[in-house]
Formats: sequence, C-alpha cells, structure tokens
Amino acid sequence: MPATEHVDVLIVGAGLSGIGAGYRLQLDCPTKSYAILEARDAIGGTWDLFRYPGIRSDSDMYTLGYSFRPWHETKAIADGASILKYVRDTAREYGIDRNIRFNHRVKRAAWSTADALWTVEAQQPSGEVVRFTCNFLFMCSGYYNYDAGYTPELAGTDQFKGRIVHPQKWTDDIEYAGKRVVVIGSGATAVTLVPELAKTAAHVTMLQRSPTYIVARPAEDRIANWLRHIFPAKLAHGITRWKNVLLGMLFYNLCRRAPGRMKQMLIRQVKDELGDSCDVERHFTPRYNPWDQRLCLVPNGDLFETIKTGRASVVTDHIETFTEQGLRLRSGAEIAADLVVTATGLDLQAFGDMQLVVDEQPVELARTLCYKGMMLADVPNFALAFGYTNASWTLKCDLTCEYVCRLLNHMDRQGYRQCTPRNDDASVSPTPWVNFTSGYIRRARGKFPNQGSKRPWRLYQNYALDLATLRFAAVDDGVMRFSSPAAVSSPAAR
Repeated sequence: MPATEHVDVLIVGAGLSGIGAGYRLQLDCPTKSYAILEARDAIGGTWDLFRYPGIRSDSDMYTLGYSFRPWHETKAIADGASILKYVRDTAREYGIDRNIRFNHRVKRAAWSTADALWTVEAQQPSGEVVRFTCNFLFMCSGYYNYDAGYTPELAGTDQFKGRIVHPQKWTDDIEYAGKRVVVIGSGATAVTLVPELAKTAAHVTMLQRSPTYIVARPAEDRIANWLRHIFPAKLAHGITRWKNVLLGMLFYNLCRRAPGRMKQMLIRQVKDELGDSCDVERHFTPRYNPWDQRLCLVPNGDLFETIKTGRASVVTDHIETFTEQGLRLRSGAEIAADLVVTATGLDLQAFGDMQLVVDEQPVELARTLCYKGMMLADVPNFALAFGYTNASWTLKCDLTCEYVCRLLNHMDRQGYRQCTPRNDDASVSPTPWVNFTSGYIRRARGKFPNQGSKRPWRLYQNYALDLATLRFAAVDDGVMRFSSPAAVSSPAAR
C-alpha cells in the first residue's frame, strides 16, 4: 500500500474557491502545509467543465473575481474562456498549482478524535485508492454533480430523429448551424445559449414551462473602466467591487421589501426592451416574486435583441411528447427541431457525494446544522466554501477562507488541536439551507445541511453582515468549542 501523505490542511476542489483557499493559506498561514485534491485533470471547476456555446458568468467579475487579484478585462460580464484563464493564471502566478493533485476523486473522509486527524481516501482513474491525513479538511468542491446534469423524464425521446444533449455534456461535434434548435429551460443556461446558438442556427426556440425574471445589464462597467484610468489597478478594483456589492444588496433588499413594485419595474424593463415583438405578459412575467428564485442576467440585452430580430422565439407550454420531427406540446402545438438542448438544470450534490464519518459514525447531512454558512455542527476541523445565492459566489468564499485562517491561527496560539461547532440551544430550529422555490433546490433538500433559526446558525445572504462576523468577530464565541485531545500517534507514523 502506498505511503499516506500528511498535510496540515487538505483542500478538495481546484475551482474558483479552491484556488482562493490556497492563496489565503499561503498568505495568512505561511507555516501550514497544504494540498488540493482535484477529481478532474485540470484547474477551473465549473469553468473547465462547461463547454456549451456562449458560456459566461451571470455575475460581474469585480465580485466574482478575487479581491486580491484585480480583473483587468473591459468586460465585466465575462465569457467562460476568460474566467478559466483568470483562475489558471492566478494559480500559476501564486504557485498554487504546484500543490494540486489532479485525478484524485475524494470518496471518503473519516475523523478520529483520538488522533485529532482526518483520513481522506481518494480514487484515481486506475481505480487505485490513495490516502491522505490532515489536521483540517476544507471542502471547495461546489454543490452539483459534475458527472451529469438534471433531465426530467420526457416522453417519446426514443422516437426523435434529431439529437438531444444536456449543456453539461456539450461536445465539439454538436452541429447547430442552419439547424432548427429547441432549448428547453428558462434559467441562466438557457438565456445564455439562445442568443449564441441563434447566430448561426436557422431558428432557436426557448421552450419553458414558466417564465423567469430576466434583467438586461451592460456587458462593460463604464465606471470601472474609467476608474482604472485614474487609479492604480488594485484600488480601482476595490472601489468597483464595493460599488457592485452595495448596489446588489440594495436591489435585493428592495425586491424583498417591496416585491410588487419591483416586479412591476422588472417587467416594464422587459417591455421596453421587446416592445411589440413578444407577449411579455405570457412569456416574461413569472408567477413568483423577485428573488424567490435567482434572476437571470443578459449582457447588453442580447436575448431580447435576438427575439426582436426573429432569430429566436419563446414558447411557454408543457411538453406532451417528443415526435420524430420535434416536440408536441400540451396545447396541441408542435415545434420542429433538429437539435434539442435540455437546459433543465443541475443535479445538486454535497461534497461530490463523499462519505463523511466522525469517530466511525456516518454524518447525515440533512440532520446537521450549518454554522455561519461554512462549518457543520459536531464535525471537527472541517469547513466548506459555499457562495451566496443572491450575489457572487466568490464573495462568501473569500470571507470563508479568511475565517478558516483566523481559526487555524487562533488554535495555534492557544495550543488547541480541535475545533467543533456545538449547538446547545434548544430554541434553534432547523430550516432549509436555501429558501429558494427553484426546482433544483427543492429536489436537493434532503442532500444538504440545514441552517438554524438564529445566529450563528442562520444564513443571512448579506455580505456586509458576514464581513463583520467572519473577518472581525471573535472566533471563540462560545458556540465553537476548542480542545486538545492527546496524540495517539504522529501523522508520519500512520
């Protein structure tokens, strides 16, 4: 059996959050050794996995990017290739890439209180299982299944003579130029695909069961580009980042406090974009309030422009069955298609479906409370990077990385070897981690931890509040319990 490798901190995942975690450890905990385990053979996570046409961010890069590495491109809403290059350049520039172990899919992580140590098993493509031990385990593996997306049961697919593909499985041999394309879905992936496919397709139909809120914003941030001309890059980046954070928080809070008024405003903006070219009431007026689900962003209104020119259209209906030549809808209408793209969502998955064990007892995530949105009750020396649902993913992950380093340094100063969030407050009741009404969230509720009804177990989805809590508040808050179990054996001997 190969020797077990030991590091102080083991990071799982080499995407945006994993690379950010590596940087923060090097800066704030320079004496700590670390490694990053990546299941795939490349850096980038989401931005390396998705290859469908038009793949881009739906958040601005001044908040999706790292606080420590300014975004220099003119486009704030960036394409996938640019984001992937940014992540990989960051890893190379700071030497983080030297600590990545590729093709290591983590299957199991077991904590031993007696040793104050995690033992992590990772499988390589050959099937060989390799082992690592670490004092602290940091999960930066995202929240969905990289092997497959979600596709509902659709009748008659075996009859269809064209091609059916999920965007997560897009390959270079998929032809759409001059073809009749149907994109099933109304979320971020669908509104990205439609205008891009329509550039060369004969026609693209976005087929949705129900509408989503769609907001047009400029692809470039003119204020950010102006600031870069008068201030150093890092200062300009910081000002723009805070501008966008505060504007995002203002918009979100207005949507929650005055949903009716904000709904009218959002629908009016769509009407202004589309004019008489589309039935906005039917196709762009959701049944729910703004931010009950995520809003979709379209840079420069590209989706609306594509619809106005007639290169794409929207149909709101339910699929009855596929036919040889396309799809028949519940209304009786039929849509001809050569290619059908099922932009029907993600299959959410916690920790890459890794088995988590504490002192030989499996951890049931659905029965666990999440502490400050980043640690689990009764799971020692363990953290997870999980971003915001109402703002850029990286904002929360950056704060989480800072907090983990503060926690590690506190333990070193005090001589502790173990930290564990404990809930002794019987008045804290569990609620779903994310309170969206989206189908992909509802389907996954039994797979993820819960949040609690009050601090520090409640998720506020508020960057300013988290900044105060995670960057400045005391680490030893009475809920985080510290201890120093006696060492049974040294890591090197294991």
